[in-house]
Amino acid sequence: MGVYQHLEEFAGLPVAIFNAEPGSDDEFDTGSAKADGLPAAAEAAWHVGTFFDDEPFADVFQRFLATVDTTEVTALVIGYWGASYDDNVADPAALLAESAASFPKLRSLFLGDITGEESEISWIEHSDISPLFTAFPGLERFEVRGSQGLSLDPIRSERLTALRFESGGLPAAVVRAVGASDLPNLEHLDLWLGEENYGGDATVADLAPFLGGERFPALRHLGLEDSEIQDEIAAAVAGAPIVARLESLSLAMGILTDQGAEALLSGQPLTHLRKLDLHHHFLSDAMVERVRIALPGVDVDLDDQEKPDGEWQYIAVSE
Repeated sequence: MGVYQHLEEFAGLPVAIFNAEPGSDDEFDTGSAKADGLPAAAEAAWHVGTFFDDEPFADVFQRFLATVDTTEVTALVIGYWGASYDDNVADPAALLAESAASFPKLRSLFLGDITGEESEISWIEHSDISPLFTAFPGLERFEVRGSQGLSLDPIRSERLTALRFESGGLPAAVVRAVGASDLPNLEHLDLWLGEENYGGDATVADLAPFLGGERFPALRHLGLEDSEIQDEIAAAVAGAPIVARLESLSLAMGILTDQGAEALLSGQPLTHLRKLDLHHHFLSDAMVERVRIALPGVDVDLDDQEKPDGEWQYIAVSE
């Protein structure tokens, strides 16, 4: 599904679209506090968003607070909230932080479930998301899509176990803030690093906190993905102490060539991994076969093989 369709499931719950587009199959009668057809508050991950030239996001959000028993909501998905060229643009991070008391049981948050029809991923406009971790200290899962204007200070959380950034260009400052964070129970980390044209200016040196194995003692899945320097990342991963502790590793969606795959195969053993995700790559047929033979007991995803003959190479998600 990726970035082209709205989430249908999040945090183990079906997504309920609160403000469904008029006439859609997902439409709910949300015009009153006793709206019919809504699931129980705790039984869904609630998608709250607006549409082009439609009700301002801030109004939709306030209507959501008035309609759904948010004290029982455990998972929240924030959709389209407008852009700087709209009259009714909102800052969802600020609105959420201000309304934190209304969500005492919130454990999972997805910020930016926005498809390409609504906004290209590089156009999704964010702000400082650091206050969200203070406002919601019980968060166990946090995911964010888009990176324009995105900022983050190092955070501390005993509860957070999953952290994901989907981006066509993740700023190095954000990568470094994550690396400097105190997250002793973080088990799952995904960073879509992107390309420099869209703000993805992180270097391999910025990844040292994730590769060293000491900063995040509970980490079991690491995704360093969607990068134009995927070969350099693969070479760094090949000797990284964290790898021996991982159950799954993703270097997918980037410009991974035979050079990067050779570094992986020449490095430390990967046979202990349950899954190695390399999909969207530029490996030759011969290298694809070598990887499969070298890792017979590992679920290796080598789908989406692109032409490895020196023609234009590209990451999977950029603009």
